[in-house]
Amino acid sequence: MSDAQPRRPWIVGVSGASGTPYAAAALRGLLAAGESIDLMISRAARLTLLDETGIAFRDAHWRDDLAQWLGWHVDAEPQAPKWLDAVRYWPAGDLAAGPSSGSYPAKGMLVIPASTAAVAGVRLGLSKDLLQRAADVTLKERRPLVVVVRETPLNTQTLEHLLALSRAGAVVLPASPGFYAGARDVQRLVDFVAGKALDVLGVDHDLLRRWSGELGAAQ
Repeated sequence: MSDAQPRRPWIVGVSGASGTPYAAAALRGLLAAGESIDLMISRAARLTLLDETGIAFRDAHWRDDLAQWLGWHVDAEPQAPKWLDAVRYWPAGDLAAGPSSGSYPAKGMLVIPASTAAVAGVRLGLSKDLLQRAADVTLKERRPLVVVVRETPLNTQTLEHLLALSRAGAVVLPASPGFYAGARDVQRLVDFVAGKALDVLGVDHDLLRRWSGELGAAQ
């Protein structure tokens, strides 16, 4: 009998909201922490990714496209092949995928960024794609679900959806970067949001400088 531990990934769903850099930062943080990932990218998210990065994410070439998105040069980055081996990619239309079942072993799920459409779909249990279905399964199995909503302003319907998700056990984490940690560039603000999401999941990381209680001494 093998002593190898069974694979229990974090599910990461990327929806069509603006904010694909948040997803990239969270993915880098999870992989750097040695975590396994099941990745799903909605159809709308592919369009946003193309618009924000110029990358056309393709099912048949997802490893190359993911490496490019995360800023890795596989031949030059020693860790890249190892990290990519920790990722399992599921097409958004594959409703027979592992994460669509509650019996599939997973630690929980992070939706980053979460569009208002994805929020509504998860709250209403529509399961229109694998991302929505996996999030619904995460809720019903009482596993951690973090929803990084990226929209402003929020209308009443979306606020009601978010409140319902919170009551159902999800953590609603708006993409609201903190400035107190001395951030002077966009990437640090992006990493702050991704780091807060990983904090909720209980994943160790070094994406953000932490407040120490003293002015100018965040670390």
